[in-house]
Amino acid sequence: MKSIYTIALLVLSNTFMTFAWYGHLKFKEWKWFEGWPLVVIILISWGIALFEYMFQVPANRIGYQENGGPFSLVQLKVIQEVITLVVFSMFTLVLFKNETFKWNHLLGFVFLILAVYFIFKK
Repeated sequence: MKSIYTIALLVLSNTFMTFAWYGHLKFKEWKWFEGWPLVVIILISWGIALFEYMFQVPANRIGYQENGGPFSLVQLKVIQEVITLVVFSMFTLVLFKNETFKWNHLLGFVFLILAVYFIFKK
């Protein structure tokens, strides 16, 4: 059950992280953000990133083996990276219609899946 909680929290964390890091790129399409200085955009992104940490820290504490969780530190990191790319890919395809998913992206994901396989291999 801890593995499910860990992964769910990592998905939530990465969703907020993706919006904090890349969501502001869509602000120019929303008239009320037009002309805001970069420092304000940075502060908004920090506010969003706060929620990332509210999910990331518990995910790592729950999931880490030395805290009674099912994952080693390396496994936690690889899980997080794969979730990051999945969330980012969905975010990109839904919100950034000018971006396309290409064969080399698919090949890169295959290699990531292989990385997960080898990291978890006993």
